[in-house]
Amino acid sequence: MAENKEAKSKDDVKKQTLIVAVVVSLFIGFIGGTIYSSFKLASDKSVQLQSNVIPNNNQTIEQKDHSIEFSAKILQLEQYLEQNPKDAEAWTQLGHLFFDSSQPKNAIEAYEKSLAIAPGKTGVLTDLGVMYRRNNQPQKAIELFDKAILIDPSFETARFNKGIVLLHDLHDLEAGIKAWEEIVELNPMATAPNGESMDAMIKRIKKVQ
Repeated sequence: MAENKEAKSKDDVKKQTLIVAVVVSLFIGFIGGTIYSSFKLASDKSVQLQSNVIPNNNQTIEQKDHSIEFSAKILQLEQYLEQNPKDAEAWTQLGHLFFDSSQPKNAIEAYEKSLAIAPGKTGVLTDLGVMYRRNNQPQKAIELFDKAILIDPSFETARFNKGIVLLHDLHDLEAGIKAWEEIVELNPMATAPNGESMDAMIKRIKKVQ
């Protein structure tokens, strides 16, 4: 009897793993390794998606140019902050530079210094969460997204990112769907990065279950 229960439990786990794998494969084109960056939001809260693209030769040259540009801007800000360590906005901008140049550990440090001076900024909390996720700390990312949501329940960026981390990194399908359903409850017209309505996307996910 105990063996049967154990076998059933293993089968349930395999089924859940398969469902998550199928769901991720359905949406991997725009969520796999990709989440919203709140500091790129316009005033109307529209978003730009950070994408992972295999570079061609021209892109490689551009990346080198950007690397030099980022390094110069980072150095300039670091020198400024040596004299003005209480400037929260400057720490945030430094965090953004580290964010865009794929330096999550440095970005985390900069964002945390910004929040120590000016706590409660939902955008900074969300970007900090993104960096923790990129630093392979998804639970910490969820914690930061939840803080942002607590401050501003209507902040869709944090909610969408939370859903991605739950689904893609923590393989928690039920919690990921719930995070996105809460977006629809707040804004029935909410859309995903690919332009599909959140409501339609959630319904498609549920059909896989």
